[in-house]
Parts: sequence; C-alpha cells; structure tokens
Amino acid sequence: MDKQRMYESTVIINASLEDAQVEAAIARIADIITKHGGTITELNKGGRKRLAYPINKKSNGFYVNFEFNAPPAAIGPLERSYQLDEMILRYLTVQVDKKAIEAKKAAVAAPPPEAVEVSKREPLFSEPSEQA
Repeated sequence: MDKQRMYESTVIINASLEDAQVEAAIARIADIITKHGGTITELNKGGRKRLAYPINKKSNGFYVNFEFNAPPAAIGPLERSYQLDEMILRYLTVQVDKKAIEAKKAAVAAPPPEAVEVSKREPLFSEPSEQA
C-alpha cells in the first residue's frame, strides 16, 4: 500500500448554481477522495465570492478547500474528475509540506493567548482650545 500523504485541494465551483447543486458537487469530490483510499481531515467552505477576473464568462465562484490524506495514486483520478465536471471553474491540488504540517500541529497544541491589559496613554497632541 502506498504511503499516505497530506494534500490540500481548492476548488472554485460555479456560483450561479443552486445550493443543492453546489452541495452535490462537494459530496462528489469527497466521494472520489474516499473511494481512492483517502480520508478528509478538514472541509472549508469559503462561500460565494467575486472572482478577480472572469472565468468561462462567470464573475462569481463558490470556494471550497479540502484537506485530506491520500495515497499519491488518488490525485490523478481526482484531478481528472475536476476536468470533466462542468460545474468546476478552477482547481488546485498541492501536497502539504512537512513544515506546514508541523506548524499546524503546533498552532493547535498551543494555548490561546491571554488577554493583555493595555494602559491608557496620554494623547500626543492636545486639542486646540477655542479662545478666539
């Protein structure tokens, strides 16, 4: 069995679709990942956003980010399904490097910062007085 690696895949889905169609596209992507031996660790839905430039004459997209562990052989079929799906405007899949994984683990393990009391300072400039 191939060694599992951590990947991150960001997809822009056509935002003119109804919510049920967008959810169906997300479910299809998740299904492809799990069918090829992957496990999804995190799913972030960025929602509908305006694109910086038109893609296929569309100016809005629904952003979805998948973080998953999968064997390298699973990426080919996943990206092939992205190419064949007319609802997907753009996609990018990258392998997450070891430093990023360690930084994420450290951020999760670190306690939240405590609130620091800030002392009130004197203003730099005094208000002009109205003695005219």
